This record gives sequence, C-alpha cells and structure tokens, in this order.
Amino acid sequence: MSQGFEIKSASGKKSFPSHPQLQEVGEIQAIQQSLLQHFADLKDPRVERTKKHLLTDILTVAILAIIAGAQGWEDIENYGISKKKWLEEFLVLPYGIPSDDTFRRVFEFIDPEALNRCFFRWVETLVTRTGGAIIPIDGKTIRGSYDRNQGKSALHVITAWSARVSSSNLV
Repeated sequence: MSQGFEIKSASGKKSFPSHPQLQEVGEIQAIQQSLLQHFADLKDPRVERTKKHLLTDILTVAILAIIAGAQGWEDIENYGISKKKWLEEFLVLPYGIPSDDTFRRVFEFIDPEALNRCFFRWVETLVTRTGGAIIPIDGKTIRGSYDRNQGKSALHVITAWSARVSSSNLV
C-alpha cells in the first residue's frame, strides 16, 4: 500500500486561470501547490494493482465539486465531466474523470481523521493567503457513505467559500 501520493511536476500543464480576487499568477499557483502539499501525507488506501486514477486527481475533483455544491458521488462525477477541459489544465487525469463508484470506493477507505486534518491545514493556509477574508463553512453528511458491516460511520463533508469584504460592502 502506498504511503501517500507524490507531488509531480505537471510539465506542459497550465496553471489555474486568472481570478479577479487572486490577481497574481504566482499566488494562484501557490494555492494549487498548497492543495497538493497539504494532502501529500494522506495515505492512498488502494491496492497498487487497482489504481487507475491518481489520488491527487480524485481528491482535487471531489474537493472542487463539493465547494461548488455537489451533494453526492454522482454530483462529483458530473461536476468533473462538466469541468473536464478546465480540470485538464492542472490535473493529470490519465483515464479521464473517475466514476462515481471510484469516488465512493476511495473515500470509503480513506482515513477520515487524516483527511480532516489535511483539509483543515489547507483551509488555514487559504485563510492566511487571503489575508483573513471571510470564509463561510458549511457541513454535510454524505448519504449512503456509512458501512454497518465494517462499523464505519458516514462521511462528513465541509464546504468553505472565500469572499473578500471591503469597507464599502459593510456600509
């Protein structure tokens, strides 16, 4: 079993497209790299012979989909399919977008406490990078993600949005 995923150079891949709140390309790339670095310690629970998709790709698509409002495995897959061209700019996706079953199976076996720690470290980095901008956080429980036979509870998903507030918005 792998001890985590490697951060590989995505040579020939473009960085995130420009965003009005993230004016410098360097800052955008730093956030992208930050996501990879914070999840690098997460152990890949899959057997080597069953790995078709990269763990980084699966996690990134899932996180972005959930931030965009996905509420289940099919929503995550549909998000990936609808954003495939954009995702290919910074993810490897050697076999395209993983299926909803792939997302489900991977998240069933990932250590939820380790995933939670990685996610919160990444969010803390975002808060620092955005200069303390407001980040509303919402939590959800993914239906059908529990496994009574193995005694595992349902997966809980945290969604965070970042928004800058200027003094003119407060008046």
